[in-house]
Amino acid sequence: MFELIKAGGWVMWPIILCSVAALAIIGERFWSLQKKYVAPPNLLAQVQQLLARNELEPSHLAALRDSSPLGRVLAAGLVNRDHDREIVKEAVENAGRQVVPELERYLRSLGTIAGISPFLGLFGTVIGMIQMFSGIGQHGVGDPSIVAAGISTALITTAGGLAVAIPSLMFYRYFRGRVNELLLEMEQEAVKLVEILHGERESENG
Repeated sequence: MFELIKAGGWVMWPIILCSVAALAIIGERFWSLQKKYVAPPNLLAQVQQLLARNELEPSHLAALRDSSPLGRVLAAGLVNRDHDREIVKEAVENAGRQVVPELERYLRSLGTIAGISPFLGLFGTVIGMIQMFSGIGQHGVGDPSIVAAGISTALITTAGGLAVAIPSLMFYRYFRGRVNELLLEMEQEAVKLVEILHGERESENG
């Protein structure tokens, strides 16, 4: 492996750094975008129980707000539960907009890695070709090792760039879809809460 990196030249090092960063982002997003951390399935039911028993205290709201992104959205609605429907809806929407950057954290960086990695590989290819023609110009075509070294650098960096870019792009698209799914689910739960607070929906436990 080290021999391949050495043969690829110094351009391989930024490609390797991109691969390490991509792996770190992918691992972190896989962990953070689990449904149980973003939109726990029983959270709204727990809120309904507290509302039904009239036991919703500030401490409950604080715990709800700290529990998950969905918890922050629901807490924003509950804080304004004594106001008109439009005010509650606006509070929920504002909280939802604040949650979006948290769910999309590092995805822009992952997309950037997917975009620049092939160009790094192409840059290495150009450098390899320059080295090859420069060697031919100085020593002629009698030494095949000069041509082989330039072609090796070109091919290794191209392969390295693609090896980083392809999975990075795949996981970028996957995580974007995952975020959209979670946001849609959170929106549905928030709508249910607004309807419950204004008597337009019966409690699922009642």
